[in-house]
Amino acid sequence: MTTYVTPTADIANVRTSAIKLHGPDAFEGMRKAGRLAAELLDAVEPLVRPGVRTSEIDDFVREKTLAAGAVPATLGYHGYQYSCCISLNNVICHGMPGDRVLRDGDILNIDVTPLLDGWHGDTSRMYLVGDVPIKARRLVDVTYECLMLGIEQAKPGKYLGDIGHVIQTHAEKHRYGVVRDFCGHGLGRVFHDAPEVVHVGRPGTGPELRPGMIFTIEPMINAGKPAVKMLDDGWTAVTRDRSLSAQFEHSIGITEDGCEIFTLSPGGLHKPPY
Repeated sequence: MTTYVTPTADIANVRTSAIKLHGPDAFEGMRKAGRLAAELLDAVEPLVRPGVRTSEIDDFVREKTLAAGAVPATLGYHGYQYSCCISLNNVICHGMPGDRVLRDGDILNIDVTPLLDGWHGDTSRMYLVGDVPIKARRLVDVTYECLMLGIEQAKPGKYLGDIGHVIQTHAEKHRYGVVRDFCGHGLGRVFHDAPEVVHVGRPGTGPELRPGMIFTIEPMINAGKPAVKMLDDGWTAVTRDRSLSAQFEHSIGITEDGCEIFTLSPGGLHKPPY
């Protein structure tokens, strides 16, 4: 049975099994953090070109985040040592920046979470490097469509299973695999909170969506099968069959009559090509 709570001072910063129903102050905090996150992804776009090291992108994200009066929530999170996640080609999520140089034809996801005034702005976006093959572009397009179809279901009276169902149906219609090993999550003053937002499901199942819920939707779609392999670094998740993978992520809040997307691009850079 799903439990819903109004966050009080003693649990606002604590992950619990109950789903928090946030008030207007939380929505205002998430608007500011979400906008900063989207601004970071807008600002990094000119760096995504052949010859740039992923470590350079990470340095840029860290410097811009700190300059804005925030801190990268990933930096030091459970031992993670970077200010963003950069996942290239067959990396599903949590790719670590380093000496890898971007090459013509790469696709990559950049995932940022600035912590601003105690609120987490969590979003990710796909980027294309140079001349990208049509099959890879199509995967990116369909993944974005999956995200937006899921968001269309995010309104009071719907269920998390409704979100997962439309994402799964759309992806599988194109013969893509939907990753089950990772999911969206509750968000706010806590980075990863209840509920878990799985990107597959049956209509009318799972927790009911109620005003005040804040969470991410972040489908990870593979060009091949959904199976995942973890690398020895303990963070990087790749496709087991080495197929390409794509992901988009928005942070949203359920309102009285729908939802608010906190992480929309101020510059209109919603999906590539930008």
